[in-house]
Amino acid sequence: MNFLQHVISGFQAMSVWEYLAVVLSIAYMLLAMKQSAWCWVAGGLSTLIYTLLFFNGALLMESLLNFFYLAMAVYGWWQWRQGAVTSAKSIQVTQSTLLVSSWSVAKHSKLIVLTSLCSLGVGYVMDNHTYADFAYLDALTTCFGVVATYMLTKKVLENWLYWVVIDAVSIYLYVCKGYFPTVILFSFYTILAAVNYRQWHKSLHSSTSK
Repeated sequence: MNFLQHVISGFQAMSVWEYLAVVLSIAYMLLAMKQSAWCWVAGGLSTLIYTLLFFNGALLMESLLNFFYLAMAVYGWWQWRQGAVTSAKSIQVTQSTLLVSSWSVAKHSKLIVLTSLCSLGVGYVMDNHTYADFAYLDALTTCFGVVATYMLTKKVLENWLYWVVIDAVSIYLYVCKGYFPTVILFSFYTILAAVNYRQWHKSLHSSTSK
């Protein structure tokens, strides 16, 4: 009951900018499900807003992560649309879509170990030399968010499994910081990440069976 009251109070306290960030974030996930390059435009605008929100809330690594997302939105847009070419004999523009791929278990294992070690190092620095709250968890979501975002720009299928875990940990952080409307958003994110994994898995299977 107290949680529900906090959620309602949180929604009432939300600014227009935070509402806009939520709408853009949902649009980003839905467009990514369809493998539309426009997801990067929606995601870029949303992360620009969240960068400022998290900085003001003393989640320094989350703020830095969202700044990285902004840069990756530009890269992702270019990466997903780099197949677009204009024929010399026609004004018609054709697009070669970047296909979904999958990485081996061994590659993911190495990546997880290295990223975890990096998270511990970053967490230690943040915990001892800044005023960051939840330094180690904040660093964990940041480091793995960097990896998962890069995987998304390359359309690596397993990026969505990473996001399921990252979003779940982020939910705990946002509950502790009182960002209850964002808790609802990231709960929705977690579900969409699982759905997107299933959709991309079908796409991968379809492309490899041709």
